[in-house]
Amino acid sequence: MTLGGMTFLRLVLGLALASPIALTAPAFAQQASSPQAWPQRTVKFVLPFGAGSATDVAARLMTEKLQAKWGQPVVIENKPGADGLLAITAFLQANDDHVLLYSSSASFMAHPYTLDKLTYDFARDMTPIARVTDTVLCLNVPAASANKTLNEFVAEARARPGKLNVTGAPGVPDFTLDYFLKTQGIKAQKIPFKNIVEAATALAGNQIDFLLTSVAIVQPLASAGKIRVVAVTSRERASFAPDIPTVYELGFGGLGVETTAGLYGPKDMPLALREKIARDVIEVVSDPIITERLLATGQVVRPGGPAELAETIREQSELTSRIATTLELKPKN
Repeated sequence: MTLGGMTFLRLVLGLALASPIALTAPAFAQQASSPQAWPQRTVKFVLPFGAGSATDVAARLMTEKLQAKWGQPVVIENKPGADGLLAITAFLQANDDHVLLYSSSASFMAHPYTLDKLTYDFARDMTPIARVTDTVLCLNVPAASANKTLNEFVAEARARPGKLNVTGAPGVPDFTLDYFLKTQGIKAQKIPFKNIVEAATALAGNQIDFLLTSVAIVQPLASAGKIRVVAVTSRERASFAPDIPTVYELGFGGLGVETTAGLYGPKDMPLALREKIARDVIEVVSDPIITERLLATGQVVRPGGPAELAETIREQSELTSRIATTLELKPKN
């Protein structure tokens, strides 16, 4: 399996032989910090989604405890847009071991198949630090919709080709939505949004008819009775929503998209430092209070270090490849 022309084997092996970065980026502003000395100044988490997204919620829950542990401020910089590229580019251009990318795998996994030209190479330019959570995604319709179930939506979409408006969160969810539409013989109008939170508002206002995104995005409007969640993409029913069926129960296993939120550092970040950061992050997210609050927003804590995150990305890249094959897409880069 390849991603953007580079094998994931290099990622799994720790990128010890990584080639020079293709992007124009400054060298580390300071020499890479030792685990004992890090952090020496403010730590920044760059996120590819806006406030209210699943990754944003998790990052903000971690911030206070990480600041106390590290003795330095931890700030969040939201850079939504361009299918995750704004955040990725900002992270790579910083090339600083105090500027980390906190991202769902959904933000970059489909890029080799959907972008005409990649300005980065995941396996070469980023290095895994910590696996944090698996994000439960859900399928939603407006509360006012006549469609009360996923099957009813599919039936209407087939009966009215090209008449319904649909949206998927940028990255893998949108990629998976294409797969769903093709395999179900559905023709619909895809409506893009720079910020997926705006898509949830549009759904509640009946401006779009269907949305595939994380639970965290739709939860406030669903709780207010403005959005109806018709299915979750996990293999088992979510503990926080036991009455909502899974896509597997409903016979739509192709919608079983998996995304994982993790922390990434610049390509030359030493393994010892990454493992130190991972231990701190794992300790924080394993706090029962934080675990419970994340679960309430549709995020299942699944902590792991650099090796575990690398293996998860490898597994998800294989799933993405199978979807791409069905869509008759090949890596463009």
